[in-house]
Amino acid sequence: MNLSGTRPFADADPFQHQHTFQPPHAHLPHLQHASDIGLLRSTILPSFTLHTTLDIATFIAAKATNRAELKDWCWPTSQVLNAWWSAIGHQVYQHNISPQTAWSGLTYTDKLLLSLVTAWGTRLFARVASRSITRGKDDPRYEQLKQQDPKGFWWNALWKQYLPEAVFLTLVSLPFTVPFKLTASSLDLDSDVQATVRALGVALFGTGFALEVLADEQLKLHKEDGRMDLCRTGVWSIVRHPNYLGDTLIHTSFLLLNAASNFNPIVLLGPLTNYLFLRFVGGDRQTEASQEARYVVDDPARYAQLQSWRASKNSFWPGVKEIVNPWVWGVVGVGVAGVVVEEGVRGLFST
Repeated sequence: MNLSGTRPFADADPFQHQHTFQPPHAHLPHLQHASDIGLLRSTILPSFTLHTTLDIATFIAAKATNRAELKDWCWPTSQVLNAWWSAIGHQVYQHNISPQTAWSGLTYTDKLLLSLVTAWGTRLFARVASRSITRGKDDPRYEQLKQQDPKGFWWNALWKQYLPEAVFLTLVSLPFTVPFKLTASSLDLDSDVQATVRALGVALFGTGFALEVLADEQLKLHKEDGRMDLCRTGVWSIVRHPNYLGDTLIHTSFLLLNAASNFNPIVLLGPLTNYLFLRFVGGDRQTEASQEARYVVDDPARYAQLQSWRASKNSFWPGVKEIVNPWVWGVVGVGVAGVVVEEGVRGLFST
């Protein structure tokens, strides 16, 4: 027993000795390696097909409603759907079993991974959708692009945003699609190491989730107060884009949970792709470019504030001086608390 009243980290998986459903491919080792055709056919191609189909459907709806931002609704939703299809849906479809049987066939760590992906994606979808509905019109970033190219916007959006994002999403989803199709890990870790890695993953998820939630709520309150300046307090005092930093930590946590379960090196592409997307495609760079273009024309005071903020605060990764920022330790504390809660939940299920 430990301080939280549950079994220690050494209990890697309280269900590992229980009988669970084993699908037919569990007895086919040649399907367990990224270099084989099996993984491509069983995971990557279905994932790409799912994301492409959803992105095209979203594009049709977006064009019909003149709301390009609907693709932002699709980003978290498609990832959660992909995770559940990979973990549960394909077992139900291929092996004619009940969802309950498919769920019981997952290891504890896989159930934890699926639950965390669901929590992250559901919250992000709710936030994006509620903000969109409240605003009542398209995101300013897309309105700006429409004004720049009123005739060619939608065609360019399809080929330069919607369809490319299907490729990005396929890669980003690897950490929570691949492990559900594997029956063995390429890492040979003992139970103590697996449990420690899982705890680190939970801590990182808790920290990133806290950053995302606080960033969104603090920005919302800032706007509701009628403030016309940039939000630079709370977690926004850590970096200029704490929500994107939080998202990066969350996707890295999925990788760590993979390492504590059925790991394949190909899943490394997941958090790496997510990071590159946020940094260089659709994250902080795109957001600030849009802000700068709008502020320089419509709000010179806010434009000057943005330039000053850029000079004093990092965009994505915290500077060394943030070590004394109490908000840093606050979100880290949430991550540690998450480990304690997870241990307690695991202890309940293992008794």
